[in-house]
Amino acid sequence: MKRPIKATIIVGLLACSIAAPAQKSGGISTQMLQQMEKQQAANPASKALFNAIASNSIDDLSKNYKNQGAVDTHFSIETPKQSIHDQKQSGRCWMFSGLNVLRSNFAKHHNDTLAVEFSQDYLFFYDQLEKANLMLQGVLDNAQKPFDDLRLQFFFKHPINDGGTFCGVADLAEKYGLVPQSVVPETYSAENTSRMARLISSKLREFGLELYEMAASKTSAKAIQNRKTEMLSTIYGMLCLTLGEPVKEFTYTFTDKDGKPKGEARHFTPKSFYQETVGKPLNGTFIMVMNDPRRPYHKTYEVEYDRHTYDGHNWKYLNLPMEEITALAIASLKDGRKMYSSYDVGKQLDRKRGFLDTENYDYATLFNTTFNMTKAERIATFDSGSTHAMTLSAVDLDAEGKPRKWKVENSWGTASGQAGCLIMTDRWFREYMFRLVVDKQYVSADLLKEAEQKPVMVMPEDPLFQIDN
Repeated sequence: MKRPIKATIIVGLLACSIAAPAQKSGGISTQMLQQMEKQQAANPASKALFNAIASNSIDDLSKNYKNQGAVDTHFSIETPKQSIHDQKQSGRCWMFSGLNVLRSNFAKHHNDTLAVEFSQDYLFFYDQLEKANLMLQGVLDNAQKPFDDLRLQFFFKHPINDGGTFCGVADLAEKYGLVPQSVVPETYSAENTSRMARLISSKLREFGLELYEMAASKTSAKAIQNRKTEMLSTIYGMLCLTLGEPVKEFTYTFTDKDGKPKGEARHFTPKSFYQETVGKPLNGTFIMVMNDPRRPYHKTYEVEYDRHTYDGHNWKYLNLPMEEITALAIASLKDGRKMYSSYDVGKQLDRKRGFLDTENYDYATLFNTTFNMTKAERIATFDSGSTHAMTLSAVDLDAEGKPRKWKVENSWGTASGQAGCLIMTDRWFREYMFRLVVDKQYVSADLLKEAEQKPVMVMPEDPLFQIDN
């Protein structure tokens, strides 16, 4: 029989108290410190730089003046504009971007005569419930392992979170349907998720430990399942109090982009509203492509345990070089289709101008050093990775059809950037863009075949598989 977890913790603490401290080399010696001090003293500009940096923002001091001209806002290919939303203090960018794509597709299907705004709060409720179930079931599925096993630790370390990818939008919308934003508006906890997440995480850790010990004591599978359902009922209640109880039916009148009613009020359920606005299953209609220069291109990968629904779909992607990802994006935009995309948005971001370029800031000169890692090296060392999803909406091509710059619809509100959008140069795009979701109609038969390869399984601890927030 497995040793109870509480006993394991006590034994571990006793072992730590008995063991003698190990003697290690590799610390900072007096000689090393003297060398550092000497090198610093040899730089006559250090005092002036310290005085400047001590009283100013590093970004303000490192701004590349030659790159501070007016941002070019012209785009040769641009999809129709739509309203900009604000995720506030939450990590739901993936959901905002995914729903942006769905409402854009709806407007395109109706020749821009109708518009729809989907409720993020409604879908977020089920996202959190599904992730709670993933944590509890994940503990049960790995309950035969020691408690300090990396997989078990993964679930207890990350019991729930706000982040995700487009795969979650597809799974959740198909399973639970969609509702208009006017029917289920944002709550405080939807826009400010930290306290809710902490409380639910604490409860899930408590529940997970209980399930682990039930499995260790050979409790029947039926009793464990019944207890897990009771636990999820508690989480469901917490979500009802913070996000609101999910609506089951409602009346809604479609409007145009100016908010003027079009047609009569109609009765819907979330599933029937999904059928009315999306009209088909999403899974199977798109592929996710990714640029990961550490791994072989034209291979398919799947991230285990990074799914939004336990019976849904893991995050699967085809790894491609940037040239091919760029071609897919241009083909989609030329046909008026926006796309889910994700980036390391914090790198070289001029937030005030809403402009992303590799030459926005000269940190190297300010600190008298270099920052020379390649994209692959930055990923491998956790220095860079996908952190934020946005909706790719425009591209500017030169006379030869090569991209000069791109535009995305962001979810930081209309006061941010370029009226809620960000503009990025192509050189920045190639360095800090990671994921793109493309409708299969814009993908060649060869790439579609590659996307159906048996995937190489990778773990969610990988530095590139941070979820979009």
